[in-house]
Amino acid sequence: MLRYSILDPTGNITAIVESPVEIDRQPSTAAAIMRRHPEVEQVGFLRPGSGEELPELRMAGGEFCGNASMSAAALLASQNGKTAMRLRVSGAAEPVSLCLRTEGENAYLAEIVMPPALGISETAFAFGSLRGTLPLVRMEGISHLVIERDSAFFVLSENRPEAEKAVRAFCKALAVDGLGLMFLEGEGSDRKLTPLVYVPGSGTCFWENSCASGSAAAGMCLASRARAALELALREPGGTLWVKSDPHSGETRLRGHVRLAESMEIPFN
Repeated sequence: MLRYSILDPTGNITAIVESPVEIDRQPSTAAAIMRRHPEVEQVGFLRPGSGEELPELRMAGGEFCGNASMSAAALLASQNGKTAMRLRVSGAAEPVSLCLRTEGENAYLAEIVMPPALGISETAFAFGSLRGTLPLVRMEGISHLVIERDSAFFVLSENRPEAEKAVRAFCKALAVDGLGLMFLEGEGSDRKLTPLVYVPGSGTCFWENSCASGSAAAGMCLASRARAALELALREPGGTLWVKSDPHSGETRLRGHVRLAESMEIPFN
């Protein structure tokens, strides 16, 4: 039997599998779960840990995922009542720290200390007739391009098939584990973010309802540009994520709501 749970972290519907699944079978297992639950955007595989051993989450494509990390923490909290924990996550060299506040039955406000950016740089890109530079935020396990409205590439947000071709091409050119195009609009501390994320390892390309690592990348990018700490509320299709990033300390924290929707077991061979 395959035991897994469906969670809703700001609309970025996530399945967390608790049954042991060999790494080479995880992508196909994830694909089967996503066929069964078309609303699921990503699948992670959780080992709960015991004693001094930390819980460990591995995404189906081996990437890092902040929303899945918060989902795994919420699932563990629903089982053991612990609202502060450290979690090993694929794509992150060091464990991440999370804390949760109960908001109702199986509902939490979660905060995660995100892995620091490996680098933020202006990088030249070309796609079709589009040319220009974009802020590239390299992170452990995934990277993101922050595309603001004044960029020539923002037109891709209005042509989703072309945007999906572009993210695949850029990901291949950069040779990264996963790549997001973060279409960012607005000014000040309240902005709109539309995330597109491609992960070659799992073969998924989604216009996500929210993206935690992409939101963190947007915060890191803007804080680095301002050379000052900042806080952002990012309005995404599934709701709001809050980011606090300090370029001096290198710390970025992200908060979002997580709800455990259902848990189940299905036959599995």
